[in-house]
Amino acid sequence: MTNFIPIFPLNIVVFPGESLNLHIFEPRYKQLINDCFANKKPFGIPVVLDDKVSETGTLLEITSIEKVYEDGKIDVATKGIKVFNTLELIKELPDKLYSGAIVTYPANNEDTRIDLMPTVLNGVRELHKMLNVTKLFKKSDHELCSYDVAHHAGLSLQEEYELLCLLREEQRLEYLKRHLHNVLPIVLGMENLKERIQLNGHFKELKGFKL
Repeated sequence: MTNFIPIFPLNIVVFPGESLNLHIFEPRYKQLINDCFANKKPFGIPVVLDDKVSETGTLLEITSIEKVYEDGKIDVATKGIKVFNTLELIKELPDKLYSGAIVTYPANNEDTRIDLMPTVLNGVRELHKMLNVTKLFKKSDHELCSYDVAHHAGLSLQEEYELLCLLREEQRLEYLKRHLHNVLPIVLGMENLKERIQLNGHFKELKGFKL
């Protein structure tokens, strides 16, 4: 399936099923939100990386307009629907301030019955324990998928984008498992270092004398 969508490029990754609250203040995006809400149409958030609009993004629906301010700014609640790939960017649209894109929607396997999920969840919870973070997911463990935990696994923006581009659930879970396998020892090392600093006093940064 190929179609046209208005786009709102941002340097964030939104995953399918994710709820996202936005405070809209730029005139072009106020127009976009008002148009989409009035016509009950979705819009796309392509990911901005290194000051460039990436090919892949997420289609979102507007679930509610939470508040409209006197100056026209808008608080809007949205939800990710599905991943899209951009075929063509359309920078200028007739009588519109915002841009659009011709996109296609790749087949995306989201099967939650994957054996890797318990391993990934254990890793995420171990990471949170090390960081003294509390995260309660809104679903039971057997209902969770990679998209539900990805923002809580300590991924960089680039890594979140790479995960978004993976179109099979087992690939995404394997990606998260490898990431956690790499990052947990680093965080543990940082925690051990913090303990040594607390026991031995602060390290001093001393510059050697150049002969």
